[in-house]
Amino acid sequence: MQPIDKSAIILNMGFGVFVGLSTVDVVYAVEALPEPNSKVVASHQEISAGGPATNAAITYAHLGGESRLITAVGRHPLTAIIKRDFAHFNVSLEDLLFGADDLPLDDEPAVSSIAVTEKTGDRAVISVNATHLRIPPQALDTSRIDHASILLVDGHHMDICTKAATHARSKGIPVVLDGGSWKDGTNELLSAVDIAVCSEDFLPPQCQSRGSVIEYLIAFGVSAAAVTAGHKPIRYASRTGSGEIPVPAVRVADTLGAGDIFHGAFCYYYAANGGHFRDALERASLVASRSCEHFGTRSWMKV
Repeated sequence: MQPIDKSAIILNMGFGVFVGLSTVDVVYAVEALPEPNSKVVASHQEISAGGPATNAAITYAHLGGESRLITAVGRHPLTAIIKRDFAHFNVSLEDLLFGADDLPLDDEPAVSSIAVTEKTGDRAVISVNATHLRIPPQALDTSRIDHASILLVDGHHMDICTKAATHARSKGIPVVLDGGSWKDGTNELLSAVDIAVCSEDFLPPQCQSRGSVIEYLIAFGVSAAAVTAGHKPIRYASRTGSGEIPVPAVRVADTLGAGDIFHGAFCYYYAANGGHFRDALERASLVASRSCEHFGTRSWMKV
């Protein structure tokens, strides 16, 4: 593939705010997943910060934007891995665990154990995500969202995402949903969402196909929606049209984080190009496809 085009950035482009999950990802490349009561030796590994909002924020910063991540990190020794990534990519961290009383600052962060099958690039993930931690809405300082060019929420820490999206909407800031899966509270969150970019695993009630998901979202009031499905064309609809966008054919090494990277790139190009929906989808598809040619969620950035 051709090098990623970063020419979309414009002078005085505001910063992007990303709200949601942050994890410690331990990723292994394996020939095959282990059978019960067996062990396998990985050919290589990567340890980094992970989570949908986190990977999107880092992608946004890598492409040239100013990025702010609102998430829960704390001060457990393992969080040094997360903070190292943020520092390397110049992502500003707003730690929710310091925003309210009686939150567990020293608890261990969510750790995702991930095995990537070398021949196919398919990944298997085990994680608690944000299920071990309930953060009250008052932990969010909404002033940290003011003056942003765009806001992305991933639906983890749902109460925080909903408050952030509602505040951004009141300020006229475009709100993007990374719809990885349907979660409790998603309907309330959608009432403050402008753009929903979802995976094929995102299935609202009564929806069983990508077309029905897009119809549901548009009927709900979302101004633009898209559904990705791996190597299949991206389906989308907005007030200016609908259709499909082909996904570039690449030699897949690892699909881990491709959706997160897609969302970060989409936010960057959407904010930089004055809100051109289809163009941002096309550019984001190129970036996400490039990431699939490399192991882990960071090595594609070094090429």
